[in-house]
Amino acid sequence: MNSRVTLGLAGLFLVGAVIAGYWGLTLSRQPASEAVAQPTVSAPLANVQTPVPAEDPTLHPVVVLIHDVAPYAPITAADVSLEKLHRVPAGSLTSLDQAIGRTPWRALSAGSWLNDESFEAGSKLSRMIRPDERALAVAVDEVVNAGGQLTPGDYVDVLLFLRMDTLNPQPTAQLVVPALRVLGVGEQLGLTNDGQPSSPARSNEEKLKQDQLRATARTVLLAVPEQLVSRLMLATQAGVLRLAVRSADEKRLARYWAGESTSAASLANANRELLQFSQLAMTAPPQPVASHSAAAPRKPSVEVIRGNEITRQTP
Repeated sequence: MNSRVTLGLAGLFLVGAVIAGYWGLTLSRQPASEAVAQPTVSAPLANVQTPVPAEDPTLHPVVVLIHDVAPYAPITAADVSLEKLHRVPAGSLTSLDQAIGRTPWRALSAGSWLNDESFEAGSKLSRMIRPDERALAVAVDEVVNAGGQLTPGDYVDVLLFLRMDTLNPQPTAQLVVPALRVLGVGEQLGLTNDGQPSSPARSNEEKLKQDQLRATARTVLLAVPEQLVSRLMLATQAGVLRLAVRSADEKRLARYWAGESTSAASLANANRELLQFSQLAMTAPPQPVASHSAAAPRKPSVEVIRGNEITRQTP
C-alpha cells in the first residue's frame, strides 16, 4: 500500500479519535452542569408567601397593663398593650390612645385591664361601698371575730350585751344592726364594686400569709347604712359586741338595705328588737313628768305685827 494513503488514514483516525474523546468528555460533564443550575430553578419557590389566616371577627381589643404603674405616674406606650378577647369587660378601654398619657390616682398592677374607673380618685375601700353606705371599723378579738373565721364578703349581725346598772335595770342581749357586709378583716380587703379583688394574692405563700393575718386580725371593716352609723357607734361604747355570721344561702342579703321601701322595713324591724336603750332605738328620751302635788309658787307677802298678833298680808 502506498505510504501516503497510509498516512492519510492515520490522520483521519486521529481526528476521529479527538472528536470522539471531546464528545465523551462533554457528555460526562452534562449532569454536573444541571446540578449547578438546579438551585437557580428552585430559588423562585422560596419567595412564595404562605397565606395569612383571616382575622377572627369575634375577637375585640382590650387595653391591658404589661408593667406595674405607680400612683401619679403617667402611663406610657411601653406600659400597655392590646389583647384580643372574645368577651370584653364592661367599660374597658379598646384603644391605646385612650390610656397613654393618663395618670392614675392609685397603683395599678400588671395584667389588669383598664377602664375609666382606673383613673378615678379614691382608695380601694371607697370603691367597695355604695353611695348610701359608710365603712366603719370595729375592734374585735378572737371571740368577737367568730373564732377568726370571718372573711371579706360575709354578712354579720351585730349583737350587743348590756350589763345591769343604774340606767339598765336588768342585763339584756339584743340585735343592734342586722345583715352588715364585711368589707375587710385586718389588712385583707374584699372585692370592689366592679368585682375586682382589692388585695389579690399573687402566690400561694402570699395567700397563706393573708390567711394568717386574717385569723389574728384586731379590726373588722363593716359596710353600715348611713342612717345606722350613729347607732353602731353608740353600741360599741355601750357594752360588749358580738358578730354573728349569717348563712350564705340567704340570697336577699346583698339587697337587704337597698331600696327605700326595703330599707325602711328592715330598719323598723331592727328598732322593734332593741331593748332598754332609747338612744340606740333612735327615739327621744322620756320627758320628766311634772308632779301634780307640787306646791304653787308663793305670792309675795308682808308681815304685819300688832302687839302679840302677827299676820301676813299680800300687797
